[in-house]
Amino acid sequence: MTHDHEYTIKRLRELARAGDLGRLSEAERDVLRPAAYDLACSIVFDVVYRRVARNRGHHACARGFRHLGECCLDGFHDDLEAVVERLLTTTEQINDLEAWIAARAPGFAIDAYRRRRGAIGAPQRPRMTKWLRAALGDDPWLCRLALRIQEWVGVPGGVGATLWPVDSWAGERGISPSEAQADVEKVLVAMRERPKWYHDHIEVPLGHKTAPVGGSPGEGAGEPRPLPPGDPGELDDARADDLATVAVEAIRAGLGRGEDAAATVETVLRELFLHGSGADEIGRAPGAGTEREERVSALLDDPVALEILIERVLRIVRGPAG
Repeated sequence: MTHDHEYTIKRLRELARAGDLGRLSEAERDVLRPAAYDLACSIVFDVVYRRVARNRGHHACARGFRHLGECCLDGFHDDLEAVVERLLTTTEQINDLEAWIAARAPGFAIDAYRRRRGAIGAPQRPRMTKWLRAALGDDPWLCRLALRIQEWVGVPGGVGATLWPVDSWAGERGISPSEAQADVEKVLVAMRERPKWYHDHIEVPLGHKTAPVGGSPGEGAGEPRPLPPGDPGELDDARADDLATVAVEAIRAGLGRGEDAAATVETVLRELFLHGSGADEIGRAPGAGTEREERVSALLDDPVALEILIERVLRIVRGPAG
């Protein structure tokens, strides 16, 4: 990180604490925007997009933002942009930027996602109408599939070998892809009973989809799952991203049970970042560790640094006070 970039991040934090970000000119925001993106990138992936990728069945993409395939990359960038723009236009006083972003990113991303869907004609909140339910014979599976179709047409990208993600839907139902495709056709026939509705809310949004050059890493037929990393450092980064999400959930659970906050944070950090399960050691040379583990170990063994670390982690877990 260059000295100029460090200064920009420091300036971003100062303006946030003063509640002045929303009072800047667009030119001043342009100067701060790269720092805001760097600060928000991993947080937005952890609290927003990892779950999105998993819900779509894109398990390779869910490993970390460095592993996102083309079908997910645009969506992640859209979510990240939405969070950064809300940050740079807020007049709220923010004492801890990371905690503020973590607490508000899901809501910002959802709002932006719905606006993007609305802009291309896709239903912002897919729902089952009375006429469509009747046209489907009130069949529970076909009604659920109709909602999946309405959701899918508003998702950017995602067009691959087939127009619809029938493999995923087949797995949800426990049927073959060909059977799922036949069910999709049944739903589409029912939807076409309202030609204008079908054109506006299905055909038009589908026209905005773009076919990726290649699928998500590890998602193609015959590709290993999980995809072997090309670089050990990428594996360590992905592992740290996953552990951070697990740590926040574990600490929240401990606090919810009334456990001592400081002891809970220390225990979770030691167990996850130092002890682990052993699976992450596969592929490393015997006795080899990572610089990250060494830094975490040093922080946990330093009473003063540990106290500061616990306070910071608790601010992130609990979110902003106001």
